[in-house]
Amino acid sequence: MTAPRPAPTAGDGPAIEARELSRRFGAFLAVDRVSFEVERGEIFGYLGANGAGKSTTIRMLTGLLAPTSGTGRVAGFDVRTEPEAVKASIGYMSQKFSLYLDLPVRENLVFFGGAYGLWGKALARRADEVLALADLRDAGDVTTGDLPGGVRQRLALACAILQRPRIVFLDEPTAGVDPVARRTFWRIIRELAREGTTVFVTTHYLDEAEYCRRIGLMVDGRLVALDTPAALKATWVPERLLVARGRDLARAGERLRGLPGVQHVVRFGAALHVRVAPGGVSEEAVAAALRSAGASDVAVEGAEPSLEDVFLAVVGANGRGAEAAS
Repeated sequence: MTAPRPAPTAGDGPAIEARELSRRFGAFLAVDRVSFEVERGEIFGYLGANGAGKSTTIRMLTGLLAPTSGTGRVAGFDVRTEPEAVKASIGYMSQKFSLYLDLPVRENLVFFGGAYGLWGKALARRADEVLALADLRDAGDVTTGDLPGGVRQRLALACAILQRPRIVFLDEPTAGVDPVARRTFWRIIRELAREGTTVFVTTHYLDEAEYCRRIGLMVDGRLVALDTPAALKATWVPERLLVARGRDLARAGERLRGLPGVQHVVRFGAALHVRVAPGGVSEEAVAAALRSAGASDVAVEGAEPSLEDVFLAVVGANGRGAEAAS
């Protein structure tokens, strides 16, 4: 028997680099000249509405899809000319669940471990480690198809990190998972990052993006904003933010647009988020205007902007993406 093959290594630069990376499908430009770097050990969030180009970018960076133009390097390897070296250097969890539903949990790990060149006692020990990390110690003999959706996602992550990759790509890893399971999943991601693993994660759950050190926002195939969550909020939502709650706010909200200093009024579920320039109207004036327009049980209070506010501001300033955001 031979020892498990080590993952290739190349250089000590950024974990991930994209330079003018583009992908065209016929006449459709899915990713348009995207450029960024991801540092080693960073949790990097890649956000956007469905169809914004997130998955296409991740498929190019994992060596699964050749770029139409531009360059990308992952773990020091060129995604166009060295795709197999890229694949051997990373862990990848795709949007679609790709494990065998008729196999027990541990047998899925053994199967994928063999594909990575792991075997024998080393594979058994590593399987125990990732089962513990994913809170699946007691599920080793359970048939994978019998697991709830959130638990399956944790198993998929366990398979993606089985060979101890230094870079992990997670494409919409918590899609369709309940909030409690999502928190557990992100606890695992943060633990991986603390151990030095670079995590590139796409998501459309904006509350999750707060866990990322930096965030890139995609709109219509273009990377239109890139920074830390705090810096994005300061840049894109510099105004005072008021949140209005009550009944019959939708039509009443139109009355706010003419008030002094009111720059944006956006619906957030049953509430309204009102962005007001410094020196603009007060909470009391906003509440009074809503009541006079027919709203009832009105309460207005100041709030800190969220990444949802950022996302709506970004897509509102960048074309068709505003339709997807709404």
